[in-house]
Amino acid sequence: MSTSIKQLPLSRAAKNTLAITYVPIDQLKPDARNARVHSKKQIRQIARSIESFGFNVPVLVGANLNVIAGHGRVLAAKHLGLTEVPTIGLDHLTGAQRRAFMIADNRLTEIAVWDDRLLAEQLKELASVDLDFDIEATGFDLGEIDFRIESLSAPASEPAEPPIPVVSGPAVSQAGDLWLLREHRVLCGSALDAASYRALMGPEKAAAVFMDPPYNVPIDGHVSGLGQIRHREFVMAAGEMTPEGFAQFLETSLGLLATSSHPDSLVYVCMDWRHIGELLAAARANALKTINLCVGTKPNAGMGTARVRKDSFPRFTRR
Repeated sequence: MSTSIKQLPLSRAAKNTLAITYVPIDQLKPDARNARVHSKKQIRQIARSIESFGFNVPVLVGANLNVIAGHGRVLAAKHLGLTEVPTIGLDHLTGAQRRAFMIADNRLTEIAVWDDRLLAEQLKELASVDLDFDIEATGFDLGEIDFRIESLSAPASEPAEPPIPVVSGPAVSQAGDLWLLREHRVLCGSALDAASYRALMGPEKAAAVFMDPPYNVPIDGHVSGLGQIRHREFVMAAGEMTPEGFAQFLETSLGLLATSSHPDSLVYVCMDWRHIGELLAAARANALKTINLCVGTKPNAGMGTARVRKDSFPRFTRR
């Protein structure tokens, strides 16, 4: 059986000749009905890309410089202090076409999928050479880059992990529950609430503390095995906090830990190396003295600097 493909004639819109025009950024009019929302983090990522590679994708505008596509790039340009940006006019589109194209421009890109191995191979190539730009300008965080590169070394015949059973019904542990396990006590509570420490410790003080706070990066794409295991996101500090908010999160939790510990106690805190600065600042704010930095080598890569399979453990003391 033979199959013939009929070539359809191009519409007038498809034949339109496009031209790039540089326009002062303050003359552009963002669409108030744009349904695509850009987080502050994404705007910073777009800005980093523009800084590294240039403004290579013009903003698409209508007859009155109404933005049709490129709202995120406009916000990133303002973040960088740019005064003008390249634009392409889509005057040939009708009002309905412009509205539909605005949706299609976003939707058609998000339904594409990655070839995980090819992507990992290209990221590995980039990571192995001296770049004159930040590799995160690709739009991938270091944690995810590390994770994807590490997946290349996984045995091809690795058996599939058994699925995690779905548990129905109410949660067994709820906030405020205190579990007594012989001489051990386990509390379900918030590390930002002083009452949690009183309920757990009573009048006693800790001689040593081991703290593993969230790193303010999402679980999805960072802690998921080779894509087969899906962990729930943290309740907070899962990528939604600003650097200032995350620093305050660490400062509050470290302060409560310090007041619940002996003056000569040791405090170990796990942290991704990218947030060591915020952690050290939080320690100083609570008069915790930095003793040294422990680095643990992991047999399997996970969250954080997975490419070298290492975790950082700054060690502090109150004296």
